[in-house]
Amino acid sequence: MRVVFDTNVYISAFVIPGSLSDDAYRRARVGDVDLLTSVAILTELASKLRDKFDWNEDRIRAALKSISRTAHVVKTTPHLSIVSDATDNRILECAEKVDADLIVTGDPHLLKLARFGRAGIVRVSTFLRILGPRGHPGVK
Repeated sequence: MRVVFDTNVYISAFVIPGSLSDDAYRRARVGDVDLLTSVAILTELASKLRDKFDWNEDRIRAALKSISRTAHVVKTTPHLSIVSDATDNRILECAEKVDADLIVTGDPHLLKLARFGRAGIVRVSTFLRILGPRGHPGVK
């Protein structure tokens, strides 16, 4: 299953140990899904960790390195204007480029879409339910 995580999923995974997002990221790290991301998503993540959470550059680099080892990183070109928040459009552009099955997010603007192309747009809790228990992937 090809999955794109929204920036808010990464933030929760790195900032709140033991959160559902942390569990989702761990599942991606062990290969339960094919995680895909973009330079634009990673750039936004770095900016938020720096500005909102006061992370230093070494800590940010370590987080980005972890994601880069786990996910396939693609370059996208900004071209969509489907939702009002430009950064949300960057998530959709990544999903479009990689032909994602799922976009995992907590963002109400994206969740309201429910689908984008062939990708379902779901909350982290739904994503984990779809995966099922570790070692027993659920049915899509």
